[in-house]
Amino acid sequence: MNELLPLLFILVLVVIAFSVILSFIPLRLWIAALAAGVPVGIVTLIGMRLRRVVPAKVVEPLIKATKAGLQLNVNKLEGHYLAGGNVDRVVNALIAAQRADIELGFERGAAIDLAGRNVLQAVQMSVNPKVIETPVIAAVAKNGIEVKARARVTVRANIDRLVGGAGEETIIARVGEGIVTTIGSADDHKQVLENPDNISHTVLNKGLDAGTAFEILSIDIADVDVGKNIGAQLQTDQAEADKRIAQAKAEERRAMAVAREQEMKAEVQEMRAKVVEAEAEVPKAFSQALREGKLGAMDYYNMQNIFADTQMRDSISKMGKPDSSEEG
Repeated sequence: MNELLPLLFILVLVVIAFSVILSFIPLRLWIAALAAGVPVGIVTLIGMRLRRVVPAKVVEPLIKATKAGLQLNVNKLEGHYLAGGNVDRVVNALIAAQRADIELGFERGAAIDLAGRNVLQAVQMSVNPKVIETPVIAAVAKNGIEVKARARVTVRANIDRLVGGAGEETIIARVGEGIVTTIGSADDHKQVLENPDNISHTVLNKGLDAGTAFEILSIDIADVDVGKNIGAQLQTDQAEADKRIAQAKAEERRAMAVAREQEMKAEVQEMRAKVVEAEAEVPKAFSQALREGKLGAMDYYNMQNIFADTQMRDSISKMGKPDSSEEG
């Protein structure tokens, strides 16, 4: 019994060591690759483990590509995985491109994937174009009537321009700009309503897909509506502004007139004060002239008669006019 204990201990150690090796070496994956005719060695799989690469993320897409007839090697796939790419999506895109007879190499597919674009979706969009619907775009014709239009843009992905090409937002913005320009150049909004296809032809001929990742196949106007009368509204706003300016100027003139009137009243009061002051000096002047002998008594009485006669004439002239207090 004691002789069996060392053998049992050695057997347990062997089982533990074999379990550790199996957990570190993906033996099942190696057998699957070998059965599929993919040349992947045990040392390569161990190296992937040491480089912190999940072997299944590389070997399984390699098996799929080999079965599809693609000539790929494990080093390229592992390098793309280490660069942060999605190996499985790139391989699926290459297979789809091969089936659709689209020229797409691994290097370009990997570059598109690393650029942040879905390369598989791009290949699918090359086969099955996508329809992009723009929001409602409002523009004003030359006669001042607002026209609202909504368009559907059919695009196809351009594989050659996926890296560095603009996205869907640019397509929508350019189409919207083309619609605004076309409507704005129309003399009458009725022309736009009668022939909405003119917008499509004009916008499509401007080459709006230049520098983008798509190729515009068609632009269809889905809906056209009449909006506000912007010209009339602008004229109303302008008339209201002119009215306010005229009122402000009139108020300014009125204030200036009131100020001038107050100034004239002040001048009149000042003149009256000077007259009263001068009238007060008249008796003094008479007295001084009488004392100095420059004015005789008869001269003084004659002058008083003239003053009295003048006052009488003034009174008679005012008798025919209504009194201001009575009119009130």
